Amino acid sequence: MSKTSTSARGFGISIVIPAYNEEFEIGGCIDAVKKNGGPHIKEIIVVDNASTDKTAEIAAAHGAVVVRESRRGTNNARQSGAEVAERNIIAFIDADTRVPQGWVDKIEKAFADPHVALMSGPYRYIEAPWHWRLFLDAVWWTSPITYFFFPYIAMGGNVVVRRQFFEAVGGFDRKFTFYGDDTDLAQRMHAVGKTLWRMDFFIYSSARRFQADGIIRTNSLYMLNYFWSVFFGRPYTLAHKDFRAEVEKKIEEVKEAIKKI
Repeated sequence: MSKTSTSARGFGISIVIPAYNEEFEIGGCIDAVKKNGGPHIKEIIVVDNASTDKTAEIAAAHGAVVVRESRRGTNNARQSGAEVAERNIIAFIDADTRVPQGWVDKIEKAFADPHVALMSGPYRYIEAPWHWRLFLDAVWWTSPITYFFFPYIAMGGNVVVRRQFFEAVGGFDRKFTFYGDDTDLAQRMHAVGKTLWRMDFFIYSSARRFQADGIIRTNSLYMLNYFWSVFFGRPYTLAHKDFRAEVEKKIEEVKEAIKKI
């Protein structure tokens, strides 16, 4: 789908947020974008990925454009969001992330170089014990070494693309349902433009997956799937655990316990 170029319409960013049963997170995510994004954020698109809760209603109430994608999978949702996005710069974040101050400024400076096709960076985790955050931050600081040898790292919940390069490689490959989608995209975009990995381009993210599956197991799965995608062109793990119901049940149990105190 052809869109008007950034140079013709001024610098602006389309935000795409895939969301499946994210009624507890989506409002805060949108509010953080609006608070810290500034005037360069021209549209916020929430792709309701067959939710059965109030995700779509809450997203619309917070001012987002809501798109329905019935085919499950973050890759399907991100690609569908990109296809309706109006701007030349498209940023993909997740419903459980929070955009920090200065995040958009880094995008503007990086994409002033017309050869930059993609930029991504790490997560900084919220709602996690301090020793977890310390360990996870240490793991992230190994990524520049990986980037030196394989200069196409991307995190799906914190990745920005330039439309002309994104469309040139065909966007997200819908055959990836969870693991490997971001790595696959970064590899293909590296072939047509610059792909940047910057440690200062971080976004805040929930640690709920680590809480559900364990910090060691989750990190191991992500690393294994990254390198499997790099060397074999597909993820090692084809299925993934939907932990939302389990985590939300625990949250409700805690709330009920607090009420009884």
